[in-house]
Amino acid sequence: MYNILIVEDDITIASLLRENLMKWGFGAEGVKDFNRVAEEVTEIKPHLVLLDISLPYYNGFYWCSEIRKKSKVPIIFLTSHTENLDLVMAMNMGGDDYITKPFSMDVLIVKIQALLRRTYDYYVESKTLEVRGVSLDLSDTNLKSEGKEAELTKNEFKIMKILMENKNRVVLREEIMEALWDSEYFVDDNTLTVNVNRLRKKLEDMGLKEFIQTKKGMGYLIHD
Repeated sequence: MYNILIVEDDITIASLLRENLMKWGFGAEGVKDFNRVAEEVTEIKPHLVLLDISLPYYNGFYWCSEIRKKSKVPIIFLTSHTENLDLVMAMNMGGDDYITKPFSMDVLIVKIQALLRRTYDYYVESKTLEVRGVSLDLSDTNLKSEGKEAELTKNEFKIMKILMENKNRVVLREEIMEALWDSEYFVDDNTLTVNVNRLRKKLEDMGLKEFIQTKKGMGYLIHD
């Protein structure tokens, strides 16, 4: 279980965050003393910190810099500020991501999952993912099934990987798009649809029709 420390002084928001994080299978607790945030991070050793900018005593920028003196724990800023300067400052102080209030809980969960995945690399021990006899080679991006093989593009590979890693769970479109983003290429909703359709065509050519299921208005699913 991944544990998340919530540094938010609004009791209602903090409670809502804790409740939803626990529903998604995370351990979650709020900071107890807003004058000892860095110390509590050291003591609790969370896997990720949700850090509000506006806090009693010292703001989130200060605490981020203090945490960074001792820890590389992933930090997502929670902010009601929309000014570019504040967002740039949040990243420059050592933050890994941010989300502005009011925010969608689904989008926050996607950001948390993506950041945890990048930081802790869930599947480093395995070189192949397999679901229902279909295997994805993580070293050469090839998809194989019953003697048939398909070479996937970079984006097709990433889509297949995240769906197979999360088999039996609906993977949100936003979550997949976040996984596809890199410094060279921005993936929007239409681009994702095109990539999924091309991937489905390759699967169908291998005799794997409807291997990827669509959950309308949500995302995609692979059953084992």
